[in-house]
Amino acid sequence: MEIVKSSGPITGEHIAEKLSLTRATLRPDLAILTMAGLLEARPRVGYFYSGKSPYQVVAGKLKGILVESIKSVPVVVSEKCSVYDAVVNMFIKDVGTLIVVKEGGLLEGILSRKDLLKTTLGGHDIHNLPVGVVMTRMPNILYTTSGESVWSAAKKIIEHEVDALPVVRKVNLPDGEAGLEVIGRISKTNIARLFVELGEGK
Repeated sequence: MEIVKSSGPITGEHIAEKLSLTRATLRPDLAILTMAGLLEARPRVGYFYSGKSPYQVVAGKLKGILVESIKSVPVVVSEKCSVYDAVVNMFIKDVGTLIVVKEGGLLEGILSRKDLLKTTLGGHDIHNLPVGVVMTRMPNILYTTSGESVWSAAKKIIEHEVDALPVVRKVNLPDGEAGLEVIGRISKTNIARLFVELGEGK
């Protein structure tokens, strides 16, 4: 990289000479740097520095990956579900957030671990208390769509300190109103898994 920055445009042969390597030995490294977007190459001209830092390249890659490609199956409950059943559901499914839906799978609310913990420690009859009483309702729910970038969704998760976002699509209801149908979820785990896969070159 330093050689190309200071001497570019420069051919692969000249880079190999400066490093006392053969062109064949250097070829895979140049291919990786070019595919990563750190170097650019032109036939009969050679390699030159793209001007992008490794961080910019990673950011560009993340901004190009859509929520659709990493979303997982949503874990949903109905508004009439009891707090007790919601707690059991959360532990069985091993998630930190439950999505509350009404008929047709439309987004109604969000239940976090914190919501359920606060309620169970508050001395309520959690067997008979419906989650509709303690959940966060629209319009105070953060959500994402399949077409949003993972970077943008991750930024929402970090800025608002939540564990997950429902993935929704807009639908037209019979009464003419618009609704949000839940089609997935994206969590901190999804994002961490993506970073591991990127690190492994997948």
